[in-house]
Amino acid sequence: MPEEVLFKSETRQDRSEIAAHLRDIAAKLEGDGELTLAGGGESVSMSVPATATFEVKAERETGSGPDELSVEFEIEWADGDDRDAADSGFAIE
Repeated sequence: MPEEVLFKSETRQDRSEIAAHLRDIAAKLEGDGELTLAGGGESVSMSVPATATFEVKAERETGSGPDELSVEFEIEWADGDDRDAADSGFAIE
């Protein structure tokens, strides 16, 4: 299935700024689930359902230069999906 990018932002920020964004997202998820992403003259609003799939991935990219490490957090759901949550046993320590 083709992927359509609705919004993308990539900026270099210090850890405290990144943490502030994650806290803002967490507060929205704990609240009504309404997220609006804005930047660079673009914006998109989405409503995250009560249950969704949460994916966490840690990667190391190697190649022509220094290795690049990343942690990716993804929340995914089908349009209109609101299935019951399943316990994944996942924790951030």
